[in-house]
Amino acid sequence: MKVLLVMLIALFANTAYADDMSIDMLNKRDDGAKMVYSEDVARVEVGDTITWLPTSKGHNVEFIAGPDGWKAPKKSKLSKEYSFTFDTPGVYLYQCTPHKSMGMIALVVVSEGGEAPLNDVSKTKVKGKSKKKLKQLIEELNK
Repeated sequence: MKVLLVMLIALFANTAYADDMSIDMLNKRDDGAKMVYSEDVARVEVGDTITWLPTSKGHNVEFIAGPDGWKAPKKSKLSKEYSFTFDTPGVYLYQCTPHKSMGMIALVVVSEGGEAPLNDVSKTKVKGKSKKKLKQLIEELNK
């Protein structure tokens, strides 16, 4: 079941696969989506680093959910590059603080040896358009 779930995660749009990677903070993505990160779901391994780039001004990164026992780092400053190295496998939910009600949220799925424990981030309180977007992201993970 876990293998099937990991394979399904690989199929949905705007998913990135990399060792260390960069994600842009955008006012508008190439597909027309507004107030978004360049990737809705990023997949990395334990020990990998993601760097968020302020391609458009006024955005940041604030982690709001992660694996059990994980402590969220402080949110990044607006319009500043931000890097984070993932050391715990699981699913992480983050948002742009100023644009959270506009649906500017995304997930990071962190695997260890190809396995990613899929902790439940679906009960995380989000506002506005982020409610619908989180529901869509969770549905994709659970297919």
